[in-house]
Amino acid sequence: MATALDDPVRQVELADEALKASDVDAATAHLSAAIRGFTTAGDCRRAALACARLGDLFALALGNLTAARAWFVRAARLVEDEPPCIEQGWVAVAALGCDVDDPAVLLARAELALDRARRFGDVNLETKALADAGLAHVQAGRVAEGMALLDEAMALACGPADNPEAAGKSVCSFLTACYFAADFDRAGSWVDALRRQGLIGTAAGGPVILSNHCDSVQATALCELGRWGEAEALLFRAIEELETRMHMPSWHPAIALAELRIRQGRLADAEMLLLGKDGHVQALLPAARLHLARGDHDLARATAGRGLRAIGADRLRATELLVVLVDTELAVGDVEAAMAVSDDLVARADRLDVPGLQARIVAARARVLAASGDRPAAIGLMETALDRLPAAGVPLLRASLLVDLARLHDRVGNRAAAKVEAGRAAAALVGLDVVLPADDAALLDRLGAAAPMARNRAAPHTATLTRDDRGWVVACSDTRARLSDSKGLRYLAELLRNPGVERHALDLVDRVEGVALGESGLDRRHLGDAGELVDSRARTAYRHRIEALRADIDEALEIGAEDRAEALQAELDELVGQLAQAFGLGGRSRRKSSAPERARLNVTRALRAATAKLSEALPEAGTALDRRLRTGLYCAYEPHEDDDVRWVVHSGLNGTGPA
Repeated sequence: MATALDDPVRQVELADEALKASDVDAATAHLSAAIRGFTTAGDCRRAALACARLGDLFALALGNLTAARAWFVRAARLVEDEPPCIEQGWVAVAALGCDVDDPAVLLARAELALDRARRFGDVNLETKALADAGLAHVQAGRVAEGMALLDEAMALACGPADNPEAAGKSVCSFLTACYFAADFDRAGSWVDALRRQGLIGTAAGGPVILSNHCDSVQATALCELGRWGEAEALLFRAIEELETRMHMPSWHPAIALAELRIRQGRLADAEMLLLGKDGHVQALLPAARLHLARGDHDLARATAGRGLRAIGADRLRATELLVVLVDTELAVGDVEAAMAVSDDLVARADRLDVPGLQARIVAARARVLAASGDRPAAIGLMETALDRLPAAGVPLLRASLLVDLARLHDRVGNRAAAKVEAGRAAAALVGLDVVLPADDAALLDRLGAAAPMARNRAAPHTATLTRDDRGWVVACSDTRARLSDSKGLRYLAELLRNPGVERHALDLVDRVEGVALGESGLDRRHLGDAGELVDSRARTAYRHRIEALRADIDEALEIGAEDRAEALQAELDELVGQLAQAFGLGGRSRRKSSAPERARLNVTRALRAATAKLSEALPEAGTALDRRLRTGLYCAYEPHEDDDVRWVVHSGLNGTGPA
């Protein structure tokens, strides 16, 4: 005898009820039953819609894009042979626009959906189709055309559209486009209207999720304006708000915070924020930047390359990834490869109307020319990059380019010009709440144009720590002493070169011991346990295996091997969980012999031993340093403007390599 539970329509209703109760497992089971029921009854259209809903559930609630894409593919197959129908349109734009990697694919789906929406008079579908089409045009470099479509979509979302879910996904595409095009003014112009409509807000569900996305875009703008403290506070609040109201991990704010942490030099923090998210295309760029900053050039190259394959015709993200590849090849000394990437970069960026991005592209080209020996041409290009910047709104980028220009003038021996540009850079930094890279701060200091933050910390006496081929030299006033090399002094130098910046103990270990892979390979069972593999090499092995699995999953999805993709995803999830445990994430207990705990103990001991040596050699300066040195899982040198002694590291120390 048939029961109500045999009715697929009732199963969809039960799935809705389960979602309202935040019971994702029950919702998944009910939608699966509905798909079986509709398919058995030969109702391909409603089966397709149920597949699309299940794909949405996997993507948004479970964060499993591999399974989500498989369900979206199945939904499309169910209706591809049907006569033109509205279900084809909804299936075409079922995914979030920002989860579709290639803008050419996104545009084709959006155009199909727009045709069905207008043919059958569905304004909600039209809103989503316009928003996705607009995002696709922006990513492909047709910024003005794309933004016009997005403005039209936002007008519908704030007017006749009455499906909150479709409107919410449309707003997501809009905010993503504003983020990639750095069009923060346009985002701000629509936010109030979207809040009044209830699409963005603090209510659980779509409003708070979109509010999170909106906050991440605003925080990115604050970062570009050099207001890092405000950006950090906004992102913390957004993450807490989502986790409190929705009991789900943060997405957009976490990625934005990871970007900020990379700029601050807090690489372990950035890795923890990105862990498990680098299967999503939005996280690929910060992941590639993280690997580059850590010095893992092979992994930076692999991640950037995977991103370029995934995004296809996306010119905005392609140029950013190519900049990472340029700097990666320069870092390993392959100028010829860097030049080839640079040529590709310039070709892709042709007539791309995003001034800030164009300036960064020209600056990357200048770095390649400088590395090839043509520094005069590099100086000319850097000046062109500065000329392309808007008069206002990008103070941090302007300051960064001016520092690069000062460095180029200094290297060709034109010290007068170098001092002029250094002075302009210091002036641009006035009032900015940022952490200047140590090499940049040292350059400005040497050229007599110390950054404002460094001037505020000026002290009557300066103590120096200098590395040479015989070890270390410490000096203050007329006292000098030589110290033998040690890991503790290398850890200390890394902290002194970045005053006020927290370093995770694991991050310090990576920087001092290096991240080269060992010959012993990977044993996932030992990550986080006591044993010789729980070190920077083991963590690096995990990162490389995870990246390889990501690439294999992409390849499996591309050829339609969904079962293989899901099997690889299961292995990937296990590895990510193991790596997360090594960092002590997600409330997991840190065992006494865990990687972070042992790193904390070893780094603390080494730092304290190093400061004791310094105090023997320079009692006053050593005491001042000990008072401002913070150790533990997070370490930092935190000087105060009232200190009698300021510590400075001299002579191009890079803090890497074996001790």
